[in-house]
Amino acid sequence: MQLYNTLSAKERAQLIETAGQERLTLSFYQYAQIGNPQLFRDYLFLHWNPLDALGRIYVAHEGINAQMSIPAVNFALFKAHLDSITFLEHVRLNIAIEQDNKSFLKLTIKVRNKIVADGLNDASFDVTQKGKHVNALEFNQLLEDENTICVDMRNHYESEIGHFVNAITPDVDTFRDSLPIIENDLSQHKEDKKLLMYCTGGIRCEKASAYFKHKGFKQVFQLEGGIIEYARQVQNLGLENKFLGKNFVFDERRGERISKDVIANCHQCGAACDTHVNCKNEACHLLFIQCPSCQEQMQQCCSEACQEIVNLPEEKQKALRKGKHNSNKIFKKGRSEALPFKR
Repeated sequence: MQLYNTLSAKERAQLIETAGQERLTLSFYQYAQIGNPQLFRDYLFLHWNPLDALGRIYVAHEGINAQMSIPAVNFALFKAHLDSITFLEHVRLNIAIEQDNKSFLKLTIKVRNKIVADGLNDASFDVTQKGKHVNALEFNQLLEDENTICVDMRNHYESEIGHFVNAITPDVDTFRDSLPIIENDLSQHKEDKKLLMYCTGGIRCEKASAYFKHKGFKQVFQLEGGIIEYARQVQNLGLENKFLGKNFVFDERRGERISKDVIANCHQCGAACDTHVNCKNEACHLLFIQCPSCQEQMQQCCSEACQEIVNLPEEKQKALRKGKHNSNKIFKKGRSEALPFKR
């Protein structure tokens, strides 16, 4: 019984090219009580693997968080299977506005303590007392209200390439870092201001809105479906687009263009650019913004030191990496002294 991915990313990419089928990139989440996450994880893999579903899925006692790629021809079967699961019936699917057949190259389903690392003690407040969900039109109206404070619940490397007009964008590395900062900075406005939050697909705001209500904020709103659904509604309904730049996404695309604005800069030369890459040195893999000129000159490396390594024979590169663990410090998103325009 196969319960794990057996193909490499390279092998999967070749199969996708050979198949020549259009795929849909989508995401969804649902908070629910799952008694045995491991059993549920295996159940999902057994049903999704035959559908050629790919993606990154987290399962925990508190629910599921999924970013996926599905062959368009299998979408109806996939949706029918979701609907057969009680707490996932009619779950909102955030379908990408920019498709890429290679957005995901493996089916990875992991059991985690939480579906989003928020650092919160859920027993200390009522997580079901969420803020009011608003659609794109209502969100735009709230943005225009002088009594509204709009807060980006994402991390610095996400908001750097795109955010809503006049939004507060905390300079944080993780979601859990942003919660106490926002509470402290906005504490004087708990009674008189409307707190309007947004994130990529909505999941971070689900927990954050309940947390801030618990902390005494009286008027809490969240963008339903996040930036992904906002962009879809703006496009379909002809609404004014108040989002500037790109929406960072957690797959091989790394971003969806929401507006023509380029609000970020290459981290190496400072030119206008909002394209994220990972350093080609496998022992580094730093995520940073790099323009086409620097990408060619630096061979997609973040520094000359990494460039020297990638030009070594592969066996020497492997020897240098041997015994070293890629800790979270290595994967600091865009935080490096080697990047002169990101300090």
